[in-house]
Amino acid sequence: MKFIVILVALVALCSGNAIPTIPGDNSHYVEGVSRYIWMPDGEGKPVLVDLEEPVNEELLEATRNGANNQYWLFTRSNPNNAQVITHNNVNSIRNSNYNGNRPLKVIVHGLNNNGNTAMNPLITSAFLAVMDCNVIVVDWRGPANSGYTAAFNAVPSVGQHLGDFLTWLIRNGGGNWNQVHLVGFSLGAHVVGNAGRRVGSQIARITGLDPAGPGWNNNGNALNRNAGQYVEAIHTDGHLLGIFNPVGDADFYPNGGKNPQPGCWVSTCSHGRATELFASTVRHNHLNGRQCPNIWEAELGTCNGASFRMGNSIISKRGSGLYALRTGSSWPF
Repeated sequence: MKFIVILVALVALCSGNAIPTIPGDNSHYVEGVSRYIWMPDGEGKPVLVDLEEPVNEELLEATRNGANNQYWLFTRSNPNNAQVITHNNVNSIRNSNYNGNRPLKVIVHGLNNNGNTAMNPLITSAFLAVMDCNVIVVDWRGPANSGYTAAFNAVPSVGQHLGDFLTWLIRNGGGNWNQVHLVGFSLGAHVVGNAGRRVGSQIARITGLDPAGPGWNNNGNALNRNAGQYVEAIHTDGHLLGIFNPVGDADFYPNGGKNPQPGCWVSTCSHGRATELFASTVRHNHLNGRQCPNIWEAELGTCNGASFRMGNSIISKRGSGLYALRTGSSWPF
């Protein structure tokens, strides 16, 4: 019996460390066991990531500092050309189109991404189409493109510096926390969680788009409901690139919250689908979740409780519970 147990353990260890050869195929992945996983780059192409990659300590210190964050402002007056607001440079606010009387939307990308990655203009244009607001895209490309371990370790600092920036921006440019909505994808979801806690959970609404999974279960730096007045998550690749367990006041599980999402033919597609679903709901506010009694029914999609809209742009949105829904396979889903 002991021999069988040891053999099973060795097989799991070997399979966990085996390097997968088919790009985008994460069928080998076992949460908490596997060392390698395919993740999408800024163009959605699969990149093999070593979750245990050793990090050069010098590089880690150089890249993990959130002081290197860049903040790109978009408004209806400049919907396509960013105006850079520099932390502690008040003139950069005065010389921009920032208006403290408007709502503030903040978008944070994930691993292997930057401020120009497709999700940012997709969500920015959706917000500006339905409301006159300030949209700030956070570019933290340094650590985000330095490997998973470096990016993972940078998340708290990036989030804390974002929180400090928002405090400074509101103090010097106007605005109030009841008009602030943070949106983060993958590792960016945990960034906005840290930002929210940094400012004392005052932010009106925080949306996590398929919050990153590897290393984040039971992690104190992960997105959680203590980050803001209302925290929600949209799960599309649970147990693979995304976290599956509930993390917010409201958690949505479109199509079971897992891979494969409809219309996705490689594993990495399901992770990014959260950004597309969210952008579509901002424009159309059309996807209805039905409340679930437990996580198992959310995964099965058999829920028939009260209705609650997934996503949208409403900053005063409030609700709680687990919600399941079915979507289409292509825009607007």
